[in-house]
Formats: sequence, C-alpha cells, structure tokens
Amino acid sequence: MLENFRIVLVGTLYSGNIGSVCRAMANFGLTDLALVAPQCVDGWADAAKLAVHADAILDQRHTFDTLDEALVDCTAVVGTTARLGLYRQHVRTPREVAPALHQLATNGKVALVFGREDNGLLNHEIARCTHLIRIPTHDEYVSLNIAQALLICAYEIFMANGSYEAPFEKSPPAHADHRLRLLQMWREMLLLVGFMYEEKADHMMQGIQRIFSRGALSVDDVNILMGVARQAEWAAKHLPRKEL
Repeated sequence: MLENFRIVLVGTLYSGNIGSVCRAMANFGLTDLALVAPQCVDGWADAAKLAVHADAILDQRHTFDTLDEALVDCTAVVGTTARLGLYRQHVRTPREVAPALHQLATNGKVALVFGREDNGLLNHEIARCTHLIRIPTHDEYVSLNIAQALLICAYEIFMANGSYEAPFEKSPPAHADHRLRLLQMWREMLLLVGFMYEEKADHMMQGIQRIFSRGALSVDDVNILMGVARQAEWAAKHLPRKEL
C-alpha cells in the first residue's frame, strides 16, 4: 500500500527541508511527493544536495498552487500538528493511526500533510484533514523539523505495512550439554597455560561461567570458543615457551 501514500508539503520555506524529506521518503518506500506553493527562499540547490540518492523523488515531484488541488484525488487526509486547540484535540500518534491508514490506502490515496517551518498548518488547512497526527515530544520543545517529523511518520507507516522481516540468528541456541563441554575445555586449557591452579580452579571457573552466561550462546558461538580453547591447548603443548 506504500504507493498509495502521498506526502504533501505546504508552503515550505527552505529547499533543504524538501531534499531531506525526499531522503526520508526513500528510506521507507514512499515516492509520491506534492508541494503546495513552496517558498524556497534559499533557492533549490540545497534540495538536490540533501536528497542524496533520493533525487528521483525530488525530480518527479508535483507542484500545486493550493492544498485543495493537491488533495483532489485523496480519500483520506492526515494533517500533522504540534499545536493543540479546540479543533485539534482529536490528535493521535503516528503509531496509533498507522494501521488504520493502511486500511484506508487499500481504497485510494492517503495524503500526509506537513505545514510550514514557522507556522505549521493553518486552521483552514486543518479543516481539510480527516485525521490529525501529533508526534509526542518533550513539553519544553514540541516543534520538529519537517524532515524529522516525516521520518517518524514514514517509519510507523512502513512498520504497519507488515513487510519488514527482522534478521534472526541462523545458528540455534546451544544446549546445556554443549555449554558444559565448553566449560570443561576452558578449564583444561586455563590450567594448562597457567592462568589458574587446581586449588583455585573451581572458584575461577565460576567467574568464567558467569561471563559465558551473560547472553544466550548459539551453537556457532560455543564452537568458536571451543576452537579458541583447542588452539590455546595445542600451542601450550607444542610451542616453545619463548614463542608463546
């Protein structure tokens, strides 16, 4: 459904923010960018510079004179606001609203609308919105940069899409008997290299066991640590002391 999300920037003052928005969009699979009456008082050089490898989104942007023109084919309009007020009290967080937006995107375009850097969206623009989003922030400074705000919203939409698969450990967790053999090998190796003596071995091995127990060891982890013990034991038995 990601292709059915349109990012709408209203009255953007600085082209660098537009370029940064393009980059954030590309990070999360969004491609449809609409600009409404962009000001770009700094020219357009920073837009291309900050878009980095998302220049295709920047080049394929659509520009409109009014917000209504940008929204004409949208079935849902999601406004973003940092301010609260009588007509902005029904705000929800991006995480709360993202699943519902995906459902809406099955039937048509969903617009995410971001306002000006200095004043955000005006009341008559808020009135065009079917949903409102407010990103939770610290009370002492609630305003976010446009690209930062878009990045957060885009992330939540991307995750709600359900297509992301987290990487997983290919090697299975090591069984208790495997870890026990590891400890026995390390005990023998540490005794052989003189790291500890027999009378202190039980005490020292409690410390070694504690280290190995700080996280779940996979089969590969245990095999590597066993390999260390084997190599150290071989070196202690076969190499002259001056080479160790």
